[in-house]
Amino acid sequence: MRFTITHPMHTHPYNPELASGSGIATVAAAAEKSGFHGFGFTDHPAPSQRWLDAGGHDALDPFVALGFAAAHTTTIRLIPNVVVLPYRNPFVVAKSGVTLDLLSDGRFTLAVGVGYLRREFAALGVDYDERADLFEEALEVIRAVWTGDDISYEGRHFTARGITAHPRPVSQPHPPIWIGGNTAAARKRVALHGDGWCPFAAPAGLARTAGTAVIDSLDALASGIDDMRRRCETAGKDWSAVDITFTNFEGGSPASDDFDADAYLSGVEKLVALGVTWLQVGLPGDSVAHALESIERFGSSVIDVI
Repeated sequence: MRFTITHPMHTHPYNPELASGSGIATVAAAAEKSGFHGFGFTDHPAPSQRWLDAGGHDALDPFVALGFAAAHTTTIRLIPNVVVLPYRNPFVVAKSGVTLDLLSDGRFTLAVGVGYLRREFAALGVDYDERADLFEEALEVIRAVWTGDDISYEGRHFTARGITAHPRPVSQPHPPIWIGGNTAAARKRVALHGDGWCPFAAPAGLARTAGTAVIDSLDALASGIDDMRRRCETAGKDWSAVDITFTNFEGGSPASDDFDADAYLSGVEKLVALGVTWLQVGLPGDSVAHALESIERFGSSVIDVI
């Protein structure tokens, strides 16, 4: 099992020290030192005030912030949580991703999602109802431009003729592409285009808000994993090579005083048995000091024990 964290800017308003260069470098370096395997940022370039007031969060640009984190670490993987693919032209995403992969010596994983915030789509000039089609076309383009030359592609809103975008990635054949979402459509995309599946814990209320399927138990997760594996077999893909990320239902939050490491470890065993390979670990967002305390405690009580 591997463990990843998202930089804890998950409130509005945020603590300014978390958005500083020193704050990012300190959290990323501490995570690496404590044995974490992944570090990332969310992607919200134009959130609405309504969403922020309802529990949303402020955000940095994930590519820029990950580049800064890469310069202050040496081993931890750079995994955004997640890039909303329809927000950007896929050639721009491919160039940002390959740049991170090169500058980090092959430590970049492109984790992507379709997105669900209508007002953010509108602010960026992207048709919300086209997002699924834009997502799938972007997956095709990014993989093609990372692995080939003289690429031509007729997109919904662009025409590419004879494109060769060097340099190539350090990672071979390209950086891993993880696909987010709880739906059957997301699992189909994993089978056709992905190297990993990123479902997330979603009770009914959250699932309605995010426009995705409910995953509120290990049984629901197991059902999704079984479906993903069947789709991979149908597509001729080796499902055993597909990473699966999730969170742990047991043990509580590592950010809380009542965190139960033994119960958490028991939950890890159950997730490993299902085929989960990466766990997303939550951090407190009130201060850098509190985040560092949680990172160190989780490293010593969980990561060092496994």
